[in-house]
Amino acid sequence: MPATPKLPSLLNSHLSRQRVFAQLSSKSREALAGQFTLASATAGATLLAQGQLPDRLGLILHGSVRLSDPDLNLSVQLEAGDLFGFGVTPTPQLATWQAVAAADCELAWLPAPVLAQLCTKHAQLAYFLPSLQPLHQPPAEQNQQVSESSTALNLLGTPIRTLIKRAPITLAPDASIQATAVLMRDLRVSSVLLVEQGLLFGLVTDRDLRNRVVALNLDISRPVSDIATLAPMTVSANSPAFEALLLMARHNIHHMPVMEGGNILGMITATDLTEQHSTSAVYLAGDIYKQSTLDGLKSISTRVRQLQQNLAAADASAYSTGHIITAITDAITTRLIHLAEAQLGPTPVDYVWVAAGSQARNEQTAKSDQDNCLILDDAFDEAAHGGYFKAFSKFVCDGLAECGYIHCPGDMMAMTDTWRQPRRVWAEYFRKWVDNPKPKSLMLTCVFFDLRAIHGQAELLDGLRQQVVQHTRGNSLFLAHMVSNALKHRPPLGMFGQITLSKGGDNPRTIDLKHTGIVPIVDLARVYALAAGVTLANTHDRLELSAQAGEVTEQSARDLRGALEFLGKLRIAHQARQMAQGQAPDNFLALEELSNFERSHLKEAFSVVQTLQDVLSQRYSGGRF
Repeated sequence: MPATPKLPSLLNSHLSRQRVFAQLSSKSREALAGQFTLASATAGATLLAQGQLPDRLGLILHGSVRLSDPDLNLSVQLEAGDLFGFGVTPTPQLATWQAVAAADCELAWLPAPVLAQLCTKHAQLAYFLPSLQPLHQPPAEQNQQVSESSTALNLLGTPIRTLIKRAPITLAPDASIQATAVLMRDLRVSSVLLVEQGLLFGLVTDRDLRNRVVALNLDISRPVSDIATLAPMTVSANSPAFEALLLMARHNIHHMPVMEGGNILGMITATDLTEQHSTSAVYLAGDIYKQSTLDGLKSISTRVRQLQQNLAAADASAYSTGHIITAITDAITTRLIHLAEAQLGPTPVDYVWVAAGSQARNEQTAKSDQDNCLILDDAFDEAAHGGYFKAFSKFVCDGLAECGYIHCPGDMMAMTDTWRQPRRVWAEYFRKWVDNPKPKSLMLTCVFFDLRAIHGQAELLDGLRQQVVQHTRGNSLFLAHMVSNALKHRPPLGMFGQITLSKGGDNPRTIDLKHTGIVPIVDLARVYALAAGVTLANTHDRLELSAQAGEVTEQSARDLRGALEFLGKLRIAHQARQMAQGQAPDNFLALEELSNFERSHLKEAFSVVQTLQDVLSQRYSGGRF
């Protein structure tokens, strides 16, 4: 595309007829004309490749130009006098559209910085330039926003040992309460570790002094062990800070000793995990446990979406985001159980409230319904206890619905009689599903093989899970049916590797990231886990352990984990954008939201899933006959 000499006077005539630059005075247009570069191109020549539209603004002097998105098979024909590129092309198209000469043409090019500077002097031009402002936010402001969001959450992957600020502050368990308070005051710390013969004995916090001493008018000469939390929950020094965050959020605690083997390295607090964004999960969970009414929980639950937006803005991983969002769901569920027991009285027999689906897998986002069940002790008697647990489960499920976790469309909830049964009945359910894998059984298997105890006697679930895994491991007929069922969800790739979009329904020309992207990976991981006898529910963890067991190669497991992480982040970012615009989050992504780079990776992720689906299909193809 050879350049020709600048012709300011001729170009000024064109600018005066162009509706954007006609807003300028003749003197300003004349000065601007000298900033353009004139060029010519033959039909078919690429003027701006994908990703280059933000580089400059083009004015068509003669001929025509075609703007197109090759992946979406969309195109726009522009004629003489039209503008394209930076400033005038809508922001969603800037990263993915390309410009090609539709006929021999002559063009005038203006660098993006020149246009931005021009609009600083002539603010009225911004009305005609929709993509000008988003791309020319002052760098200092951009950096500040990135810093504020990412600094707060980059700590999620940081080893906890790097966050320890001082050596552990310790006392003997027989030290007095007064001596403990004096030490905490003098050293300006909010907690002290109790150590005996080098071993961690307990933990005392300023909250303990307030609630267990001052409020109860306790004798301060008594040993501090009387008010301590004995055998406190600890975290390994090499664990990511993300794990400490989860433990604090799930158990409503703000102090946690850091250990290296049997040695105490120090203390980590919610404050150490830094200000607003990352600790919001801790404080949000703390607020949840303080609520004494359903209305209070409903009010708190509205902050979950903001939490996800913060996590997306800070580029937190999909793995950590799923765990953090799910921890809040767990906290809301647990608090509803507490409120139910307070209203109805103590439960007549032991039970465990169990999450299924994405909550069980720690893979929830702000767009989630509820899947849960209740496993009751075999001492349960319907006539004596049925009424209590019916009211109990309805209180919790309806409460979750009030907090934004809609009732399961398939009624797979503890409030449904079928899914509120003694352990012996659950054992029979699983036996029938495995021995007679009909379509409905396979569907139920996919839901209820992903289980995690939320509250109650976890042993009721643990024993049942072990029994089920022993029955499924190596069961080639059952696994073959599971594979066949899993293959119903296929990535949206055409015969030649192009992405295919939905053609009808409520969300045409989109990709269902959940059912055609994430669910196929979840299904693959579930089959691998059942074949390997893995009892964990999280998809990432299942893939890792299944590879160690030899059910899938290490490379394939890494590829699937990478694809899951990529698709998960796309989904979380997509939902965050919707929530920022006041829309309800969903799973339907338009390709226009993605850059060309992201589209390329999306195709690779789908290709990985499709390939491993085919491999698994071939492995078990004979098992169904």
